[in-house]
Amino acid sequence: MMLLALVFDLLLLHGRVIDGTGAPWFRADVGIIGDHIAAVGDLSHARSRRTVDLHDLVVSPGFIDLLGQSELNLLVDNRAESKIRQGITSELTGEGVSPAPMNAMWIKENQDWLRKYGLRIDWTDLKGYFWRLRRARPAINVGVLVGAAQVRGIVLGLGDVQPDAKQLRAMQALVEQAMRQGAFGVSSALIYQPGSYAKTPELIALAQVAARHGGLYATHLRSEGKKIDEALQEAFAIGREAKIPVEIWHLKVSGKSQWGRMKEVVELIESARAGGLDVTADMYPYIASANGLGASIPDWAHAGGTDAMLARLRDPKDRARIIEELSKEGFTPENILLISCVDPKLRRHLGKRLDAVARELGVSPENALMDLVAADRDNIGVARFGMSEDDVQLAMRQPWVAFDLDYGARGLDGKLAQEGSAHPRAFGAMPRVLGHYARDLRLFSLEEAVRKMTSLPARRLNLQDRGVLRAGMKADLAVFDPAVIRDVATFEQPLAYSEGIVHVLVNGRFVLESGKMTRERPGRPLLHTPPRPLHTAPLTTGNGARTQPLPH
Repeated sequence: MMLLALVFDLLLLHGRVIDGTGAPWFRADVGIIGDHIAAVGDLSHARSRRTVDLHDLVVSPGFIDLLGQSELNLLVDNRAESKIRQGITSELTGEGVSPAPMNAMWIKENQDWLRKYGLRIDWTDLKGYFWRLRRARPAINVGVLVGAAQVRGIVLGLGDVQPDAKQLRAMQALVEQAMRQGAFGVSSALIYQPGSYAKTPELIALAQVAARHGGLYATHLRSEGKKIDEALQEAFAIGREAKIPVEIWHLKVSGKSQWGRMKEVVELIESARAGGLDVTADMYPYIASANGLGASIPDWAHAGGTDAMLARLRDPKDRARIIEELSKEGFTPENILLISCVDPKLRRHLGKRLDAVARELGVSPENALMDLVAADRDNIGVARFGMSEDDVQLAMRQPWVAFDLDYGARGLDGKLAQEGSAHPRAFGAMPRVLGHYARDLRLFSLEEAVRKMTSLPARRLNLQDRGVLRAGMKADLAVFDPAVIRDVATFEQPLAYSEGIVHVLVNGRFVLESGKMTRERPGRPLLHTPPRPLHTAPLTTGNGARTQPLPH
């Protein structure tokens, strides 16, 4: 009787609810008041200001991208259409570098991209970034990690140097400030400079600060190939010493010579979990990764930042040394696909493999790599084909593995379309999991796929009001046709939205309705709060509904 007395703002009727817990789907209506789910059940006789008949479509919590990379993209184009059309309503961002803390040196390092898209950085801390994000009115919610490389750059610059005790305390103070301003933890990306110059004790010291605030340590491992065992042990050591949860970003085993080692990687993680370490992982469902072409250039050549690196690329002795080291590392230009750039004169090379571009330029692949990095001031993006499908599927099946895009939001039109091509994960990752892997290959159930996109990442981030479809939770919802949903983007034709996502609601408002983007932009910053003990009183929502905290 109490439910019938309510007047809902929106009723979603006749849907198949997949609630995000992994439990089997059930038929129910969903009633929304403001930005909250107010009721789930038989609401056919309830009153509502608006009613939408889902006609047996699946309704689930909105999907959470555990590595989103949209922190600046959303300030250029707030639609986040490539994510909304995948059912993504929230993302976590900040891989080693982060939107704050910020200073003139970091702004200079990003100046080419900022100038191209007319973006001005006018903040210095996370509080200032969140103020700017709110003004931008993004379509999705955004949580941020403070990057270990970001604070290193602020205090130490971009060189291969180690901090003294005073400098390390200054870096810790920056992490402390970010945690107090809402960061979810601290992150590292240990194959990229200057983060790669950090030694384990430095990372432990920064993680200890995040741990005091109930944060997590997320990492792009120092190696995803030959030395992945050592890289995992380093991440485990940081977790144990700092007493902090660990998230392994974009779990993979790279390099053909390493194929088949995912079984070993899974066993190492399972062993760490059995030993009491809170470690989980996330990944994207593709056999190719993506990063900058400049990531192929050895560590030492990056020291001092972009200008210093470009000077080395002009030096004949340094070029010869780089060529020698690339040869020793098993450089494979045929596995590198050019997908984005800043300089429009280079767009003619996009969609081609590096070995083919080298032939067109009449130079060796090694020299083509250095010439292209120099021409675009280290802004060229590439896809790298280095994983086996068997390893990808084995990792995806693990119950502690969630999903990410590792790609910033964009659209097929608008300013960010100037980037040119893309990795197909930018447009298709979540529907690919639901369609290709869950429905077609039956790698896991549809309910398990949704759990990996919703409650699993929500629990990792301690988002106690998102990730599960139940009364009292925020009304972030994805509505899709399970028979139709599929990824359309391919490596050959990556600029294509996925199919099968019908409606997307963020904080109770339609951002995608009947397959069309609306003008609503209800996303907001997600601010970290320390975990609540399980015995605390139930949470109370703005409409009086109550919900228990999620178990960890």
